[in-house]
Amino acid sequence: MLSDIEIARNSVMRNITEIASGLGLGEDDYELYGKYKAKLTKVDAPRKAKLILVTAMTPTKQGDGKTTISIGLADGLRKIGKKSILALREPSLGPVFGMKGGATGGGYSQVVPMEDINLHFTGDFHAITSANNLLCALIDNHLQQGNALGIDPRTITFKRCLDMNDRALRNVVIGMGGKSNGVVREDHFCITVATEVMAVFCLATSLEDLEERLGNITVAMTYDKREVKARDLKAQGSMTVLLKEAFRPNLVQTLEGTPAIVHGGPFANIAHGCNSVAATDTAMRLADYVVTEAGFGSDLGAEKFLDIKCRKAGLSPDCTVLVATIKAMKLHGDGDVKTGFANAKKHYDNLHNEFGLNVVVNLNRFGNDTEEEVALFRQLCAENNMPCSVSTGFVDGGNGCIELAEKVAQESENKCKLTYLYDLSDSIEDKINKIARKCYGADGADFAPVVRKKLAALAPEYAQYPVCIAKTQYSFSDDPTLLNVPQGFRITVRDIDVKSGCGFIVAYLGDIMTMPGLPKVPNAEAIKLVNGETIGLF
Repeated sequence: MLSDIEIARNSVMRNITEIASGLGLGEDDYELYGKYKAKLTKVDAPRKAKLILVTAMTPTKQGDGKTTISIGLADGLRKIGKKSILALREPSLGPVFGMKGGATGGGYSQVVPMEDINLHFTGDFHAITSANNLLCALIDNHLQQGNALGIDPRTITFKRCLDMNDRALRNVVIGMGGKSNGVVREDHFCITVATEVMAVFCLATSLEDLEERLGNITVAMTYDKREVKARDLKAQGSMTVLLKEAFRPNLVQTLEGTPAIVHGGPFANIAHGCNSVAATDTAMRLADYVVTEAGFGSDLGAEKFLDIKCRKAGLSPDCTVLVATIKAMKLHGDGDVKTGFANAKKHYDNLHNEFGLNVVVNLNRFGNDTEEEVALFRQLCAENNMPCSVSTGFVDGGNGCIELAEKVAQESENKCKLTYLYDLSDSIEDKINKIARKCYGADGADFAPVVRKKLAALAPEYAQYPVCIAKTQYSFSDDPTLLNVPQGFRITVRDIDVKSGCGFIVAYLGDIMTMPGLPKVPNAEAIKLVNGETIGLF
């Protein structure tokens, strides 16, 4: 069987001008980045598309194919005569060279040029890294040049970043080597996709909004306990200049020529895990169906997509696809599909009953899934009144997702009203408790003393923020070993951060890290050039 990169290389891509023309775009609406990539300008048309969100049950460590299904669904919708477009996140180099892989799908459901997208693409993440680190440099330069703002170096919370896994940089000391090298202090690194700049980039609606949000970022406190924001350092203008071209969404295509807008990429177990508002908004002005994805299980990416992104951007899915696999059900059922199905049902109940959404449960079928297992999946869905489908997009592309496309088109015609898990007027404690109880099935949340102290000192305007919970993706709980649908547990919030640029509060659970490390055998060891071609890239 061909590898993903071999399948992608054997495909015949259309010139991106042809893809753009099919969307009704003229030459002034985009800028070419070679023959197969383009940057889009703002589209002056009303939103018209039905929005389809793809999420999943609690995943295995290898993932369960949400991106593959998203791509196959968009292709499948075209197969049944619908004008569809994808709106996906960009891959981070951390997973590409680590262990999880990229974010371009797999098999015969891929976005291309796969190699470009998984590596440097159009340079968006490098621009975000540079903007982030420019602010860091301005902070330390301010300290060096007299510290007129009175910044207390012990309170600096804004971290440096790079788009690569590197555990050795989590905690560092900077300014060593003498007075001319700056003020000695402890500093930290996080991965680019976990930064506040990335989250701001993905939530901003315009360059003006982007600059405003960047200026709102809180970086430290003064000695007399006042907040220091990026605008106090006059950083937002130059940061926006660095992000100006990156902010324009990227247009590419699937193997079958379906348009795909790939833009932004915050991690869902740390940040809000959705592609940019600019990309989703643009896509909804260009097609009749927009297929987008939220990272990891529905308790992470989808919850944040709905409670944060949809709330801030005025979006609401017309239908949600819940991806399930036999492999994941066996994992959660200790080898038994029927037992593990409870995990998929809990995710379905959250989406349908708590959020009020139309949901199709889709089995991403693998080659070793038996007919009996697939039949059992359909039976369990029928017994629980859960609309379902089975797809084989990995091996069959859009043709393998026609049943799913038909179910999605049918379900998206049903009226639904998005209901948030909490109100913005709720206290931060109540918001977290409502997520814990309604979404995770926990008995409630406990708060570490440092969190209680921070909450007591929280400015009134921050109490109105939504909450972005950072936790393990492998369990509804904050303990990755509690599989399926755990009962009788509580979550523990060990810390919180105010992200005043994003307009949300991050609550940290468990030992979640903002800078991942490489595995024992990183994928980087397999990637190399042979006769000028990259091999080992999936």
